[in-house]
Amino acid sequence: MLKKTGGGCLPPVACRLTPVWLEQVHGTDVLTLDGGPYPSKRADASYSRTPGTVCAVMTADCLPVLFCNRDGTEVAAAHAGWRGLCEGVLEETVARFADKAENMMAWLGPAIGPQAFEVGPEVRDAFMAKDENAHRAFRPAGEKYFADIYQLARQRLANVGVEQIFGGDRCTLSEKDDFFSYRRDKTTGRMASFIWLI
Repeated sequence: MLKKTGGGCLPPVACRLTPVWLEQVHGTDVLTLDGGPYPSKRADASYSRTPGTVCAVMTADCLPVLFCNRDGTEVAAAHAGWRGLCEGVLEETVARFADKAENMMAWLGPAIGPQAFEVGPEVRDAFMAKDENAHRAFRPAGEKYFADIYQLARQRLANVGVEQIFGGDRCTLSEKDDFFSYRRDKTTGRMASFIWLI
């Protein structure tokens, strides 16, 4: 995961590779990267079985989730804002894998933390309509709630059988020296998260 500004930056090994940048819309569509061309890149996740094809997502408070299977033959990257997370972008990404969910690993990248992600009751209601256990990820704060996007993602992944889940311990809003945050700065850059097969 790297910060991306107007000039861009990639890890040195990726400089010879071209990430497939998505037109992220806070939805649930997953684009299979097979070399293209792609009629549309309007999606919030990408999946690949092709070595050297870089899955990439951009975030600045939303949750980036990177996936792989144990055998190292499949990878994916998902952009999970609260809307996409609620509607099932992680489940759609897991479903794209040929391997079983129990053989998958997921990494939860930097997102807005549970002490900073204030939401209205409509957000809690939307998650509760999908999974009654979602209430565990919301803490009352007056007429609003603090939401734990990491816990919500872990719940959704566990529900489809993904047990090996890593990361999920940073806060883009409060860690201003390390991360961009739309909620904190409004006009800001984005972080890019990448995964690919060698």
